[in-house]
Amino acid sequence: MLLRTVLRISAGTRILPFLLGFVLVALGDELTAFVTPAYGLAAAGHAGLALPFACAACAAGGAWEGGRLQRGGAFGRSPVRSATAITTPVLLPVAVMGALGMAVALGTAALAGGTVHGLPQPGPFAVWAGLLLAATLVGSLVGRVLAPVVAVPLALVSSFVLTSYPAAFDSYWLRHLVGGGLSDCCAVDQVLDGRAVTGSLAFSGAVCAAAVLLIRRRGTPLALAVALVVTAGGIAVGGWTVRDLGPEPVRARPAGALVCDGGRPRVCLWPELGSARSAVVRAEVRRVAETLAGRGVTVPESFTMGARPGPGEAGLGVPADARAQDVLPAVVGALLPRAPDCARRGEPYPAAVAAGTATAWLTARAGPDGGTPPPAGVGGRFTEADAARAVQLLRLPDEAQLAWYRATAAALADCGTPPPPVPYAGTATAGGGGR
Repeated sequence: MLLRTVLRISAGTRILPFLLGFVLVALGDELTAFVTPAYGLAAAGHAGLALPFACAACAAGGAWEGGRLQRGGAFGRSPVRSATAITTPVLLPVAVMGALGMAVALGTAALAGGTVHGLPQPGPFAVWAGLLLAATLVGSLVGRVLAPVVAVPLALVSSFVLTSYPAAFDSYWLRHLVGGGLSDCCAVDQVLDGRAVTGSLAFSGAVCAAAVLLIRRRGTPLALAVALVVTAGGIAVGGWTVRDLGPEPVRARPAGALVCDGGRPRVCLWPELGSARSAVVRAEVRRVAETLAGRGVTVPESFTMGARPGPGEAGLGVPADARAQDVLPAVVGALLPRAPDCARRGEPYPAAVAAGTATAWLTARAGPDGGTPPPAGVGGRFTEADAARAVQLLRLPDEAQLAWYRATAAALADCGTPPPPVPYAGTATAGGGGR
């Protein structure tokens, strides 16, 4: 059959406009929201939101094509050609239709993130390809055994449920088999964990192999039994591969990708910031660090955007599209200890109440005169009450302020040390310290 004839009569050709319209109109807002700026892997992961819908379209198109071949007696009229050779050119446009839907989703997410760098991404693309092909093949089998009025909606709904609902389950391994965690990948300091790709490919590969076996052997009892064993094996292997993954299939990005300079303090940034933005961030980091160091605050030797700062380094939490005004809150946050593991486990953490006050105080100390009361709630990092306590601190002599800050930082590093109270200067020292 001529290629143009296949494309003209294919269900994939007819479904494609509806799939593309759905991705652009119904999913447009979701695909353009919360994309990590300038990071190609994040755009590819976020585009995974469209995967359940593309799989559903492929399953429905495959069901229609499988039923059409079965009703037309295509498998009994050409003894020279195998069932696989007959089925492949008919199902290929359907799978391509799903791939085009995902390409549009990827383009939408990439434009929202303001990047075309870092594309393509082999990991997400491999997961998509495996699941789209599996949905198409299984849909064709459903179409061969059921009437079109039943097969098409059954394949569409079943595929959507199986690829979208596992993301809501507490058993995380299920979502990773169907690529359900890809949409949470990735922050700029994260990369996709290869186990999520391997596990999903083991599952989709087993389903594809089982479907091809049933197509070739015309669904004989032995072929059905072998197909079930192969599918179960793929689920077992895939589930074992992803068993230790959390809800997000990510790991820390290798520090070797950071771009560091030789200034003091040294600043290490991800390449996605670009040269111009990196220059602004580095200059502002050094300005803030120099101001704080001149006022007695100890600053680290290096600031890094890496997820796991090493000895002498402080984590710099600026976004990939950072501006100059984003740097001060990031440096202030880097100077305070991160919440310890005990606090993340839900254990009592008494020092947490002092974090906002310390943030407000550091923000003020990094200002032009080091004693101007900070505006309440800058960046949502502290409250009006925190700002008021910071004003109270700023009225003290510098030595008293720094002593309180050091004691508070030490308390924030563990769960067993209560924070020191904020000293009260009284009217006698009001306005006399902090500068």
